[in-house]
Amino acid sequence: MGLQPSAIRYYEQIGLLPPTLRINGQRSYDATVFHRLALVQRAQRLGFTLGEIRQLFFGFRQGMPASQRWRKLSRRKLDELDIQLRDIKAMQRRLREMIRKCRCETFDQCGKGIFSNECAKNSTGRARTSHKMKTAKLVDASGPRRSLLRISRARLVSHEDKVRRGPQRGR
Repeated sequence: MGLQPSAIRYYEQIGLLPPTLRINGQRSYDATVFHRLALVQRAQRLGFTLGEIRQLFFGFRQGMPASQRWRKLSRRKLDELDIQLRDIKAMQRRLREMIRKCRCETFDQCGKGIFSNECAKNSTGRARTSHKMKTAKLVDASGPRRSLLRISRARLVSHEDKVRRGPQRGR
């Protein structure tokens, strides 16, 4: 099977494998453990997490056939993979665009362009970031002007924009 003993012990610890008999301090496994390990390895190769594999074995009503369990979890995994595929395609588009458009000489120049572009897009509402971050102070390298930014939930808002718009309710 090619598994490390520590992995097998961990699978026992989290309940994917039943506790084993010990003979003279060594674990003794029957064939069903090897079958279960084959299922675990196949599920991992298909992208399932150990939590999802645990759900496969124990997260359904008693007596539900394995095929129905596999189908239900597989549909969920396919939905996740569709989302990941869309994200990958979007990243590929951004990388291709960067290859075509980037003419920066330094990383400072590059970062300033990215920062300015993202702020402009977010203040017009055309594009949004998806990062959750805390408040950060940024200093513009071209002068002493400081801009307090609040980056939250999927929106980048400069302090100046917030002051211009006034207080917003429900945030």
